[in-house]
Formats: sequence, structure tokens, C-alpha cells
Amino acid sequence: MIDYGLKNRVALITGANNPQGIGAATAYAFAREGAKTVLVYKRITRLFDESKTDRNGADRYFAANAGNAEAVESELRKMNADYMILESDISDEDAVKGIYQAVIERYGKVDILVNNAADGDMDGIDTIEKITQTVIDDTFAVNVRGSILMIREFIRHHGDFGRIINFSTDAAQVFPGQIAYGASKATLEALTRSIALEAAEYGITVNCVAPGPTQTGWIDDELEKTVVPLIPMGKLVQPDDIAETILFLASEQAGMLTGQVIKVSGGHAL
Repeated sequence: MIDYGLKNRVALITGANNPQGIGAATAYAFAREGAKTVLVYKRITRLFDESKTDRNGADRYFAANAGNAEAVESELRKMNADYMILESDISDEDAVKGIYQAVIERYGKVDILVNNAADGDMDGIDTIEKITQTVIDDTFAVNVRGSILMIREFIRHHGDFGRIINFSTDAAQVFPGQIAYGASKATLEALTRSIALEAAEYGITVNCVAPGPTQTGWIDDELEKTVVPLIPMGKLVQPDDIAETILFLASEQAGMLTGQVIKVSGGHAL
């Protein structure tokens, strides 16, 4: 078994209330390695049919993101993990400062930041013909502004070890049908490279993971049949696939790996 050198490191993970999501899988992975985990989430309320939440699809996904992190916390308790959970809004500057204040008060430091939280249109209007100012502003507020604010405060509070992992999407460079979302993620890729150069003097690495189609509860059976043929590896990406990549990027072994965008997509959108 690989020793990633993460025992007693403090990992701050945003977007972590979906028990089938990447944030939750990442939290479990860090806890398994003996890291202290800080989970940040914001409830996003969308209409869903309760009777359909027992199977993968939009209703299950919307229900998970509208809830608290109770299911994730339950799993962390079973693991005897050292953790804390904060409900907050990373798009708000004062809220971000409050997140770090709480983490420093509890653990005295923060070593790893995983910028997993994201927002985007779910109503099919993120196209050049239909897009609204609200969709643009809301998408960039979380995906770009929120990520920058979280990184800025990380730079201010890190100790003698620093790892920042941002999140893009494998189709960021060309994403018709989700133009604001794709553009926000392409922006994060550019920010990753720029901030990597600025943060290097502090010994902080900055990298970006770009997942392909990942089963976070959103992809129903019909959509899976459409998507899987587009993935050369022949199957959907799982949250654990992403979490294992994040562990490596956060590890001692990845100390000279910075400014990179790594697609974890099974070959999709290369």
C-alpha cells in the first residue's frame, strides 16, 4: 500500500454534501489516510420527485444537493475520522474568511485545499441563444470567484506544506450546450497555471483535475447508454477514481508536480 504522507494533514474539501459525490469520496479517501478532513457545503434547492430518489437520475442528484451532509458525516464517524463540517457559501468573501477562521481554531493549520464545489445551469438554458445574466453570474460566482477566494485564504493560512487541487471538466475547452459552465472551468484551468507560478515560492503546488462523465447520482440508465460509448475505457468514471488522483496530487510524492490539468475521463474528450 502506498503511504501518501497525509497522516495528520488537514484537508479542506468544498462541495461535500452529496453522499455519492466526488467531495464525499475524497473526504473518505483522506480520512482513510489519517488526514483530518474539513467538509464545506451549501444546500442547493431544486425541485425533485421524492419517489424517484431511490435510483440514479436528476431527482436523486437534486435531493442530495438540497440536503445537509448527514449521510457523509455518518460514514466518517464509522471510520473514526477526525473531521468537521461547515455549511457556508464560498462565493461570499466574508463566509470564506469564516471558514478558515473555524479551521484554524480547530486544527491550527490547513495543508490541502480541494476546490470541488461548483454551480451550473440545470434547466437547459446555458446556450448562447438562451443564456441569462443570472446563469452567467451564478456560475462564475461559485466556480471562479469562490475558488479564487478559497485559494487566497489558503495562501494566507498554510503552514509548511501546501497542496491546492482545483476542478475543471474534461470538456472545458469545447462545451456547447453548457457554455458558461465550460468557460468557468476553462478559466479555472488558466488560473491553476497562473497561481501555480505565484504560489511556488511558498512551496505550494497547484493542480487541476478534469473529470469525465462521473456517476455522482446524476446519470440515469438511459443517459448512461448514450454516454458510455463515448468513453474509450467503456465505463463511467466513479468518484473513487477522482479521489485516488487527488490523494496523489496532495501527497508528498507529488511535490514537484504543479500547474497541471489532469483529465480523469477514461479517454473521453481527449
